[in-house]
Order: sequence, then C-alpha cells, then structure tokens
Amino acid sequence: MSAASVLSVNVGMPKNVEWNGKTVFTGVWKEPVDGPVMVRRLNLDGDGQGDKGGHGGEQRAVMVYQIDSYRHWEKHFGRDDLVYGQFGENLTIDGLSDDEVCIGDRYRIGGAELEVTQPRVTCYRVGLRMGEPELPALLVSHHRPGFYCRVISEGPVQAGDPIVKVSTGPGALSVADTDALLYLPHRDRAKLQVAVQIPALSPGWLGSFQDLLAEEDKPKPAWDGFRQLRVTEVVPESTNVFSVRLATIDGSDLPPARPGQYLTFRLPDAVRSYSLSSTPDYRISVKREPHGVGSRYMTRLAAGAVLDVAAPRGDFLLQDGTTPVVLLSAGIGLTPVLAMLHALADSSREVWWIHTARGPSEHPLASEAHELLAKIPNGHERIYYSSVDGRLTEEKLAELALPSDATAYICGPAAFMTDMQAALTAVGVTQVHTELFGALAAINPGLVDQTARTPHQPDGPPGDGPQVTFARSGISTAMRDGSLLDLADACDVPTRWSCRTGVCQTCVTPLLSGEVTYSPTPLEPPPDGQALLCCARPTTDLVLDM
Repeated sequence: MSAASVLSVNVGMPKNVEWNGKTVFTGVWKEPVDGPVMVRRLNLDGDGQGDKGGHGGEQRAVMVYQIDSYRHWEKHFGRDDLVYGQFGENLTIDGLSDDEVCIGDRYRIGGAELEVTQPRVTCYRVGLRMGEPELPALLVSHHRPGFYCRVISEGPVQAGDPIVKVSTGPGALSVADTDALLYLPHRDRAKLQVAVQIPALSPGWLGSFQDLLAEEDKPKPAWDGFRQLRVTEVVPESTNVFSVRLATIDGSDLPPARPGQYLTFRLPDAVRSYSLSSTPDYRISVKREPHGVGSRYMTRLAAGAVLDVAAPRGDFLLQDGTTPVVLLSAGIGLTPVLAMLHALADSSREVWWIHTARGPSEHPLASEAHELLAKIPNGHERIYYSSVDGRLTEEKLAELALPSDATAYICGPAAFMTDMQAALTAVGVTQVHTELFGALAAINPGLVDQTARTPHQPDGPPGDGPQVTFARSGISTAMRDGSLLDLADACDVPTRWSCRTGVCQTCVTPLLSGEVTYSPTPLEPPPDGQALLCCARPTTDLVLDM
C-alpha cells in the first residue's frame, strides 16, 4: 500500500445559487489554495458552510475525498473536466479509501491531527455542484461517500503533506459500511450495535442509528389504509367539545390503541386527525370550530354512523417506567394526555395533572380527569383558568416543586408548548415530550428567503392527476407534474427533506391510502404504508399523514 498524501487543500465561502426556482445558500463550491492553510477546530481558514445543520461544526470541520473516487466518477460520467474541490471537499487526497478508513481512526496531516467522525452527509448540493442530480444517491450505492473529521490538534496543512495514521478507531467499522448502515437496505443489526458504541461517531449519526435500533420496537399500524368503524355513542363534554366512541362493524374487538396515539378520518369533504382521549378503546374528543369542515361533519354524527378510519398512529406515547409523570395540557390539547391518565389509573407512579383553560365552561372532561386522579395514590391535580388566574407561567410551575426526575408530556397550541417546555427545563424537568396538532415543522436545509405560509391550494391552474390529500395540513388537491415533494412545496405544506434523491429517510411520511411509483428508483424503498416524498409519483388518489 502506497503512502497517503494531500493533493490539494480547498476552501470556499457560501453563496446564493439559483436552483429549481429557489435560492440555495451553499458552500459546496471549493477552490484549491496554494501554500499552507490553518486547520482550526471548527473550520479551515477561508472556508464556510451554508447549511450548518448538515455540514461544518466541530464534528464536521474537515471534509475529505479521494482522487481514486475522482477517477471512478470521471469514468462513470464520461467526463474529463473535474478539478480539485469538485465534490465540496477540503482535502483531496491520494489513498485512504472509504472501505479502508474506519470511524474513530486518527491521522496526522501536516501540523494537524484529525479524527474520522462520519461519512459525508448525502446531500443534493454535491449533485448541484457537479450538474449530476443523481450523484448523491450514487455516492452511496457505489460506496464512495468520502468522510468528515473533527480536529484533535489545530495546525497548518498544505498540498504534498503526508498522511500518517496515529491510531485505529474501536469497532473497525469502515466509512463505507457506516454509510450503508444508514442509507442502504438489509442492515446488519450487529453492525448497528457496534456503531452506537463508537465514541468518535458524530452525535447526528449516533442518534440515527439509535433510532434504527429502536424502530423494531415501535408499534406498527394495526391495519393498512382505511377501514370502516361504527359510531356507538356521541357525548357532549362541554359547551364546545363532544366525544365520539367507535367500534367495529361486526362487533369484533378492535386492536388496542396506545395512550397518546391519534386516528385519521376520511370524511366526505376532508381528511382529519384527532387524538384518542381514552385507550385501549377508541374514543376521540373533538372541539367545534366555527369554520372547521371536519368538526362540522363530526357534530352531525349519531350512533350507527359509519366512518372510514386509519389505524392508530403517532410517536407521542406514554413510556413505561416507575419515575414520576407530568401531564401538562391546554384547551383541547388534554385529549392525548387524558388517554395517558387512563393508563396511569391505579398506578403507583407519582402523577401530576396540570391543565389550563379559559374558564370552567371551556374545560371538557374535567370530572373524568378528577375521578381518575382520585384512583392514583400519589396523584396531584392543578387547574389554571386564564380568565381568573392569568396565564400559566414558569413562576407558577416553580411553585409546584415538580420532581426533577419526572417525564413530562405536553399538548396544546404551539406557543404554549414552546413556553412550557422552556419553563419545565428551567425548573429542572428535562425529559419532555410534546405533541403538536397539525403538520410537523419544515426541515428544508439550505433554502433561503423562504417565508412561512399557511398551507394552501397551489397557485396557478389546477392539476389533472390523482387527488392528493395532506391529512394533517388539511389540503386536498389534484397532482401536477413532478414529485409529491414538489406538490407539497407548491402548497406550502411543511416538508422534512435533505437530499431530493431517493436516499434520505427524512423524506418518508405515512401513506394512509393510495399507491405511488418512484423516479428515480430509491436506494431503499420505504416500508409498506410509507411514501418517500422526494421521488414519489402517485398512480391513484392518495392520503398522506402530513
């Protein structure tokens, strides 16, 4: 094996680039530098990144790519115009292939010492820079991602410097194998367990691997798509809230629901999701909204009505354990935490029920919660009416002396949850889970000048394709040309993506009904009941949980 060395040191500051009708702020354009460049803890002198969520920072201070991979891509694309820095790397090197270098390996380069922390983040920007849109997916499938390093010792580096291995990382998990664990199918569980034990692995990748290991334990939907359930009872709970109980058509048992989950309903003119307010049976509690299509329809229901219902879903789940529990809600946000309170009845755990509403007339299910708390030997109830007591604040929470080892579950308006999460953290409760009604916040890294808008029908003439319903955002519209992600962008439905290449699993969303095809074909097709937004095209009417 020949000695490894640096061929080029490349830097570049981020800039705005027009792409697909949007503006991307990116630092992927790197240029070679003559002479030594100082490698510092967070970056190289003269270098910068546009998307700090996926690039840069202590764990990704230096990006490395190999000349052997340059030659591979020149042959693959039939190109001879590639120059150093073309792949957005800081160091173009000779040697150290991705199947040789392991996470945690340390190298002395010039006056700096570097530690390998993760493969390159598979990102659309490298395809943008190269003019090859499918390149991010190909970097994975061809096992040539390159890798990031953190800086152990700062120092100057320049072209011609030899690369000397200082130590070997534990686990012997190569960069190529690490990349495949995240992005390719047929994962080796044993390698995942090795990966989460490597101290040098960056926190982002560590969290992803921990999530993959935990995925096997997550509840799977009890049935695919929608099935018909019968309304058995409609009960008024307050001046503006009513409950609906559901059962099977034939009287057979329903699969048990878990505390904190929600149901999605396909109504004649809308698709709506409502949290279960009791489990394991199926009861939802709905607030009447003056202009709400879903709540107006549900208001007219009577026993015997039949509804199309998707299986219980959601990650806002009551966790098993013996430590104290804080259930904190506002308004109709009490529904999922009330289901948790049902599950905790007769529990030996310390349970705090904290609820805020405008006043007693707008406090649904109050007596039910009070009766459940009476069954809990170590239960505490605190009710705050804003019309009398004012808003619930950090100071009022501090007066309760909540146990610091408690796990808190918060549900209510977005501003309330943000304030309460900060307040709980301030009083020492750090294990906090939240449930936000509506779509998740967008994660669209690198895009700039994006003004947040309420989801809406797309501008321009209507499409002529299958009907697409974004259940949580309340939008239903005909498909146009492009992918589901393009349609979501046109409707300003919050999306969570990073690659747009059929690689990144953050593009996945539950597919409640309908069918899709993919172009390009994703490296790892999503599981049944899921859709990969970035390259999915619907072939029938469909409903997405977003």
